[in-house]
Amino acid sequence: MTLTVLGLETSCDETAAAVVRLADDGAVSVLSSVIASQIAQHAPFGGVVPEIAARAHVESIDAIAARAMSEAGLGYEALSGVAATAGPGLVGGVMVGLSFGKAVALARGLPLVAVNHLEGHAVSARLGAAVAYPFLLLLVSGGHCQLLEVAGVGACRRLGSTIDDAAGEAFDKIAKAMGLAYPGGPALEKLAEGGDATRFALPRALLGREDCDFSFSGLKTAAGRLAEKTTAPEDQRDLAASVQEAIARQLTERSERAMKLYAQDHGPDQRRFVVAGGVAANRHVRARLQAAAEAHGFSFNAPPLAYCTDNAAMIALAGAERLAAGISDGLDAVARPRWPLDQAAAVANPTHAPGRKGAKA
Repeated sequence: MTLTVLGLETSCDETAAAVVRLADDGAVSVLSSVIASQIAQHAPFGGVVPEIAARAHVESIDAIAARAMSEAGLGYEALSGVAATAGPGLVGGVMVGLSFGKAVALARGLPLVAVNHLEGHAVSARLGAAVAYPFLLLLVSGGHCQLLEVAGVGACRRLGSTIDDAAGEAFDKIAKAMGLAYPGGPALEKLAEGGDATRFALPRALLGREDCDFSFSGLKTAAGRLAEKTTAPEDQRDLAASVQEAIARQLTERSERAMKLYAQDHGPDQRRFVVAGGVAANRHVRARLQAAAEAHGFSFNAPPLAYCTDNAAMIALAGAERLAAGISDGLDAVARPRWPLDQAAAVANPTHAPGRKGAKA
């Protein structure tokens, strides 16, 4: 049965709505994808302010959803269900989109799917290509950095995760220390063009370990100190290039370890490597990871650039896949600030000490 789903995304600083159609044969069509960015509201603060984000979501969610339905050329009667991000994220924002989704589901008698934002990223590459399950996933975004084996809908096994900052956080915070405009990641990538990536020696994390975990806090601190005394334009360009290469190197090294582990249990026809999340839009990072995948006999897939950062099309697709599997949620679904994809691993081997707050915990 062909499914048409309205997706809603409000976990951070984008208010997004999209309509996605999932055909019987697995073909995916994005009928509309609308994103209202809050960059202007948060730019004076150099980062996302949760209270401002939540209020902005409240003010715009009605119009964004209506625009998504209009651009899709559909009425609500044409929908098979509604999917909304239920976490992890800034819980005030998550509540806005989830509440709106519940209202649509209740008013129209539609099934509701409460989607894990990270699962949305996990399926985002399928918005641009027919990527079959299973696959190895590097989920690398502003608040998340994980390596996962994705066996199917909702079936993820964690191979590695950050023990402190995520790669996207490192990009943004180092960019802020360098005085670059918000959002910092894209600004640092632009500055790094033509820079000497070998100019500055930056620390390499967890060298005594052979697992797939990440750590970017040491790099962030060292680069921040260098930024304080690096003011000449050519020096800043070299520092940006060195930071970008250091992050790409760590992501590539850990991904190669995960590929070796994954290959032990999967034949050549199942060796697929997917990179998703906002950092996947960085061209240097993407090129390094693609070369590593090809060297280890893996195919390489990343979402189209429009679906690397937070969007509602990935949420709608995750919801459609769950509906196709007979999975939906009640109107009592809760908004979650923390929601690991691999719950068993999170309980048995937490990457963060008790008491730590934040989406990645």
